[in-house]
Amino acid sequence: MPVPLVLASQSPARLSTLRSAGVEPRVIVSHVDEDAVLASLPDGTGPADAVLALARAKAEEVVAKHAPNALVLGCDSMLEFGGEILGKPGNAGTAIVRWRQMRGSTGVLHTGHWLVDARNGRAAKQTGATSSTTVHFADLTDEEISAYVATGEPLNVAGAFTVDGLGGPYVEAIDGDYHGVVGVSLPLLRHLLSEFGVAFHDLRA
Repeated sequence: MPVPLVLASQSPARLSTLRSAGVEPRVIVSHVDEDAVLASLPDGTGPADAVLALARAKAEEVVAKHAPNALVLGCDSMLEFGGEILGKPGNAGTAIVRWRQMRGSTGVLHTGHWLVDARNGRAAKQTGATSSTTVHFADLTDEEISAYVATGEPLNVAGAFTVDGLGGPYVEAIDGDYHGVVGVSLPLLRHLLSEFGVAFHDLRA
């Protein structure tokens, strides 16, 4: 029997990534107030620590409210660009402005991972880390930006882009972990699992 994993995320890309690696997690979406979590962080908290705090909040909420005896993974992603942290643009106007700034430039996509092991009702053990990958954006024309934003895909993803979907043609290269950009780093998850004595293949059916 595989070790069951709960994914505290509504991201289709994260679910698809885990499934492609042979893992079929149970999805329980957290309802963390992300703005409140970020506001509670000390001044000067960097993006790598900020996404880790959000991932932790998501995993801990799911354990506390929905899965008290489970192995739970929380994740969160943000793009660091030009000294700013960019989450989901939320609307077409913002997405267009961001892409006009990002085209021909580079940013760093940070994905925080937080793993809570509360199996068998024992005291929960926790661990986490952030995957950070440099992304090189293509020098898009205004027409390309408008066409991409019109698909709706960039509106609800961190940094207004995907590398595994419609945004793939607009990412020239990445330096780091591809899966971390998609939303969940499989190599990093393997390392986190090992801290609890769980091998990655133990998750597979």
